[in-house]
Amino acid sequence: MHDYNTVQEQLTLKEYGRNVQKLVDHLLTIEDKEERNKKAQTMVDMMKLINPAAKETTESNQKIWDDLHIISNFKLDIDGPFPTPDKEILEKKPLRVPYSDNDITFRHFGKNIELLIDKAITLEDAEEQEAAIIHIGKLMKTFFYSYNQDIMEDSVVYTNIRKLSKNRLDIDMEKVKSGDLFEPQKKDKRGIKNQMGTEQPRNNDRNDRNRRNNNGGNNNRRNNNNNNNRRRRN
Repeated sequence: MHDYNTVQEQLTLKEYGRNVQKLVDHLLTIEDKEERNKKAQTMVDMMKLINPAAKETTESNQKIWDDLHIISNFKLDIDGPFPTPDKEILEKKPLRVPYSDNDITFRHFGKNIELLIDKAITLEDAEEQEAAIIHIGKLMKTFFYSYNQDIMEDSVVYTNIRKLSKNRLDIDMEKVKSGDLFEPQKKDKRGIKNQMGTEQPRNNDRNDRNRRNNNGGNNNRRNNNNNNNRRRRN
């Protein structure tokens, strides 16, 4: 009569299957230790074939020997190449990672913006602090757009910086607006976005050369026509 898996004992390590579980159970019944050691080595070789992803390294070999002991419920008495694993250590649950109790004021900015603001507050040099505020403002606009697909006004950025810094950071907003200092992408005078902050090459010189070439060609055609007309009259 066929035994369905639903009524059989639960497998210790499912990746090796029920046949390996049965062979390990049989291994426990072998009384001669030398014979048991030989059969255990054969079992490990077979388990390596079942698990081809395991590379021939000391760590992977030890893991398979450990798996053999785990499948036997740590009852297997053999002289293996590695010490028997500690059941209590393997079954011990890992410690839960505690969640941070720190509240983030603006989640779309993240904790790093708050850390940058705390760092900017400590800067004593006025120019360095202003540069830090501008950098933070650009990051705020970038993060806000990524989070909401919308553009944050400079005045809102300024208000948020003031709030997060508890009014300890300040910047001249007229200067910010006139220079678009909070804009993540710098624009040149023609309004073309320039991510590198370098001046875009102008096409005026090239256009002038094209016009000169065209004019030169037209003049040559007119001269040829005049010469042809003179020949006909003569």
